[in-house]
Amino acid sequence: MIISINVSKREGLKRKRQGQTKKGTDERTKESTMEIETKYIIPERETADKLWEDKFLVSMEEEGSRETLYMKAVYFDTEDSLLAKNDIALRVRAENETIFATLKWSGKNEGALHTREEINIPVGGDTCMIAPDISVFEESETGKELIDLIGDKPLFSNVETGVIRRRFRIDTGKALIEVSVDTGEIITDGGIEPICEIEFELFSGEESELERVSENVKERYGLEPGEKSKYARGLELVSNAKK
Repeated sequence: MIISINVSKREGLKRKRQGQTKKGTDERTKESTMEIETKYIIPERETADKLWEDKFLVSMEEEGSRETLYMKAVYFDTEDSLLAKNDIALRVRAENETIFATLKWSGKNEGALHTREEINIPVGGDTCMIAPDISVFEESETGKELIDLIGDKPLFSNVETGVIRRRFRIDTGKALIEVSVDTGEIITDGGIEPICEIEFELFSGEESELERVSENVKERYGLEPGEKSKYARGLELVSNAKK
């Protein structure tokens, strides 16, 4: 069963992280959030189902937060991969009936831990999944940089993903964390690759709690760190097909 998202509540919770954004000399910190998450590869669907009902996680579950949704994402770049060369990801993602345009940049990962600055903006219309309007980001400094960088160059989709996401929030007393169990596939002209992973995203609180909870799950289920994002895996498929 697909359950609708309470978008306003979820985005409001994510904005609580504003105090944890990178400090810098420009205005980005006023407009973006720092995405902080850990990611692990799930070996098979049976384990994914067990994780969804894991008693340790369920014991901290926030009431009413459990939901399932279908997400279709399309990533865009110029023909000469200008965004990828500048460590920028431009994504348009439909989450059930809601569509978000997202910018991500300055990505880092250490094993399972991924950090990246991001801007999410709700957009409308199916055409944005084909030809995104990057002017929606013009109110942010990073968006202005993106618009200047792209100039008149057309954008092309290079990676798509289709994911069933089962998610809920947990409150450890020191941190609010979203747990997501994802199954689906990455689709590119260079091939298709399955997705089966679990993510723990820090909404607010102490990063050490994120590490404690995710390490507990990793050890009990023998999970391997997911060192690459879905988009990075898609780009790798495209690159390998050209060799």
